[in-house]
Amino acid sequence: MNRIKLLPEIVANQIAAGEVVNAPSNVVKEMMENSIDAGAKCVKVNFRNGGKELIQIIDDGCGMSAIDARMAFDRHATSKIQSIEDVYQLHTFGFRGEALASIAAVSEVELRTRQEGDEVGTSTLISGGEFRSQTPVSCAKGSQFLVRNIFYNVPSRRKFIDGDNSRLGSQIKQEFTRVALCNPEVEFELRQNDALLYALKPTNRRGRIIDIVGKHIKANLLDVEVDTSVVRIEGFVGRPAAAKKRNNEQYLFVNGRYFYSQTMQRSIIRAYEKLIPEGCMPSYFIYITVDPERVDVNVHPQKTTVKFADTEVIIQILQAAIRETLAKTGAVPLMDFSDEARLEIPAFTNQQTIYHEPRIGTNSEYNPFKEEYIDPTATMPDIPFTGFDVPYDGLEERSKPRVEKFVSDTDEDYTMVSSAGTDSSVIEFVDEEAEQGSFDYVESKMEVDEATFTDIMVVGGGYAVAIYGGRCVVLSLRRARERVLFEDIVASSFAGAVPSQRMFFAEELTLSREEYELMENHATEFAALGFDVEYCGDNHISIIGRPALIDTNTPLDELIYELLHGIENGEMPIAEERRRLAELMARRGSSGYGRNLKAGDAEELLRQLVKCENRSFTPSGAPIMAELTADDIRAKLTKY
Repeated sequence: MNRIKLLPEIVANQIAAGEVVNAPSNVVKEMMENSIDAGAKCVKVNFRNGGKELIQIIDDGCGMSAIDARMAFDRHATSKIQSIEDVYQLHTFGFRGEALASIAAVSEVELRTRQEGDEVGTSTLISGGEFRSQTPVSCAKGSQFLVRNIFYNVPSRRKFIDGDNSRLGSQIKQEFTRVALCNPEVEFELRQNDALLYALKPTNRRGRIIDIVGKHIKANLLDVEVDTSVVRIEGFVGRPAAAKKRNNEQYLFVNGRYFYSQTMQRSIIRAYEKLIPEGCMPSYFIYITVDPERVDVNVHPQKTTVKFADTEVIIQILQAAIRETLAKTGAVPLMDFSDEARLEIPAFTNQQTIYHEPRIGTNSEYNPFKEEYIDPTATMPDIPFTGFDVPYDGLEERSKPRVEKFVSDTDEDYTMVSSAGTDSSVIEFVDEEAEQGSFDYVESKMEVDEATFTDIMVVGGGYAVAIYGGRCVVLSLRRARERVLFEDIVASSFAGAVPSQRMFFAEELTLSREEYELMENHATEFAALGFDVEYCGDNHISIIGRPALIDTNTPLDELIYELLHGIENGEMPIAEERRRLAELMARRGSSGYGRNLKAGDAEELLRQLVKCENRSFTPSGAPIMAELTADDIRAKLTKY
């Protein structure tokens, strides 16, 4: 008995559909790419019930004749491929037929299309892969696809997408944005259940990225561009400071098509090595152009995986281009062979070091048999030399140091300072030319609560030098302002609300649908931070009052977008989220502060800093001040 037989055409198409179409989002991708290939300048997408009930794609492309509209649904029907070589030379996505047979096999499809110059168009109905009818119809130039009841005839697949409209809708939005980012010159529109989500006008790549991702990314985009005989790379990468743990702003395109490559992703992250925290991901929008014969886009049926003939070369060029871009912004330090202008100052902490490695010297007058010689180690415990600084261990009391002098063979006088009478005595060799009271000897415990800043001097560039608790410190005025502003905002917001300053002219902002909903859901938090906002609907807001604590030079739109970007989707407790928003406001509100600050204003700022709960670090943990020690000065003046 013969066991092998050919599958019916409909069953074969249904099986093939599983490779190309496994979710409504795949239908949207294939149809949008077909519209682009048809020369459309405007593409509109609408879906209902997560795409299960209806997917509608309308374009103003070239349209099809009645015969082409009928043949487009036949398996292996195509307008471009005549030989196997043509598969590897395509510059387009496909054209009316490469995926339509698979889509029509698992759904009910209606195609309305008309070519320019034709008086009437054609309406073609296909159900479950079977031709139903074709009739004349009045319609606009271009094509309109209506895909209904996807997987209605394949229950085993339908059950995996039933009842999950939110996830399906997110997948459709993702595919829509990928195609839209590739084709910024085309107008796009996306509707969900007939409600408008995106209305994207023709623009350039940067403008399209901002329209889709949000205005918060505008200040973070850095241009990447390199052109070689192997590959042309264009696009944008994000600033290292904007990297975050949950980042979906990562896109790779090759020859106008989105693709995913874990190898490329790792290479981009390596370009940010030591510039971003571990676990964080940078944003990137990379557009790669290569010879079509040097890339295979048919590795995967859905064409999201590609294979390059020159993978290693492209990765090296991409990494070098990104590193060069980051270097231009100062994120990657350039090699500097001069130490004249560099002074490494350790972060200021309450725990200080009193041991310094001595310079090697000999005493030519040494005679152990002379009675007048006093061995300093005879009255002190042995201290092993480790070669590293030994910090204080928090002693409550300390006797004043005992001083003994010796002369080295270089005729330089040195002083040996010992802390006798304590459990952990230490020895320090210091230069007598230095001011020992200010630099080389520091009491183990300082009453920082009573400390104030004195002898304040603004040195330019946003920095100041002052005496604090008997020590010379260098301060970042911008970071000091950030700490003061943060604590003021927190105190005001939890006491009621940050004072709001009425604006002469309201500022109108247009948000994305997600941003608008997010701001409405967190209206209480924004009011507590001093924002007086009117919600006008249709994704528009009107700001009539701004936080009085924030300088009026701070761009209000950038501040709003940054705050929205920092909200953790409601998963964070209200108190913690309000502190997080206060941190973002303080950081943005102090941006550029202190560069031209006068001495009187700096003194007032430091008086406010002393009153802060934490005066050593910003809310994000960056040091506000660093101690300037004698060793730092000596290192600058010593010639090697």
